[in-house]
Amino acid sequence: MRAGAPAPGDSSGTYLDAAATAPLRPEARAAMLAVLDAGQANPSSVHAPGHRARTVLAGARLAVATAFGARPADVVFTSGGTEANNLAIIGLALANPRGRHLVTTPIEHPSVLESCRYLERVFGFSLDTLAVDGDGRVDPAELARVVRSDTALVSIGLANGEVGTVQPMPELASIARDHGALVHTDAVQAAAALPIDFGGAWPGAHVDAITVASHKFGGPQGAGALLVGRGTPLEPLLHGGGQERGARSGTENVAAIAGFAAAVRASSASHGTQGLALARSRDDLVARVRAEIAGARLTGHPDERLPGHASFVVPGVSGESLLVALDAAGFAVSSGSACAAGKDEPSPVLLAMGIAPDLARTALRFTLPAPLEPGAIDRIVAVLAAEHQAALGIGATKLP
Repeated sequence: MRAGAPAPGDSSGTYLDAAATAPLRPEARAAMLAVLDAGQANPSSVHAPGHRARTVLAGARLAVATAFGARPADVVFTSGGTEANNLAIIGLALANPRGRHLVTTPIEHPSVLESCRYLERVFGFSLDTLAVDGDGRVDPAELARVVRSDTALVSIGLANGEVGTVQPMPELASIARDHGALVHTDAVQAAAALPIDFGGAWPGAHVDAITVASHKFGGPQGAGALLVGRGTPLEPLLHGGGQERGARSGTENVAAIAGFAAAVRASSASHGTQGLALARSRDDLVARVRAEIAGARLTGHPDERLPGHASFVVPGVSGESLLVALDAAGFAVSSGSACAAGKDEPSPVLLAMGIAPDLARTALRFTLPAPLEPGAIDRIVAVLAAEHQAALGIGATKLP
């Protein structure tokens, strides 16, 4: 399915907000319905229905592990990326006796930043926040300057959800590991688009924990996983029956986890070809917007970015007004992270990249679940041009 046409059963138009939630894959829906139709059961129960649920859970764990080069024992299922990030940062830091120093960046997801601040506020950890450049990238030399002998954890996202920038994780992870620090990367935005091998991570680098989330692959919301080596000490956040090898107590959401695994399998099958197609479509959109919308500026790294991600600031018109105009024309986009929707403050990510507050308020983000149909880019650009010209008092452009 291409992104220029509505998804099956969707009458709302063209969905271009995959970074918030990717459209549900039919494979995920089928897997969830199969679990629900078979009858709900607790995978910890010893009777036949419990065994059936346990078998589904084990199969899903194997599928997720295989997709990311991990062992099944490395997969801790959670309620999503936010819980997995909390578990990684708080759990790894509290279980690591080498010190109480954390390193992260100002452009991380709130679940990362707030977890670090919680450790700082409640447990007395010190926190260093690395600067990023105008493209949203961390300089490995800056990490080398900040990391120290008592650094418990370095947490840097593989790719940023607002601007799409991909970090130089091989260099960053190697520096952190050379200093004896544990390394966590939030790969929620990246894992559905970039190859990840937890066992080998990247050449010359290793990470101790990786966060992934179901709904970025086209699985259901409310499911995710933390990949963490079985021998890595981890303090649980949820205490109870000891599910998920003691790392995350609570009865597993078997249907959602089955859908998560099915979406990961389907995504992995077309990883390379889909990424190339998305990048071509993204580049076409970026070129047209920059050429035809006066002053439009691409945010994030021009090359080291997620393949389906195009984000802009447009001087002279608010991002929200562009969003509303596109929505009225049948295009569902966003003005930044869904976790910050409805807030009047400019994006902390854009501010950290050195973008002025007024310009940051003009942000607009397109994240493609599939390549755009021919003609969709024409209409997007026409809507943007009309809204931009109206804001500048020039007059409207006739829409195709």
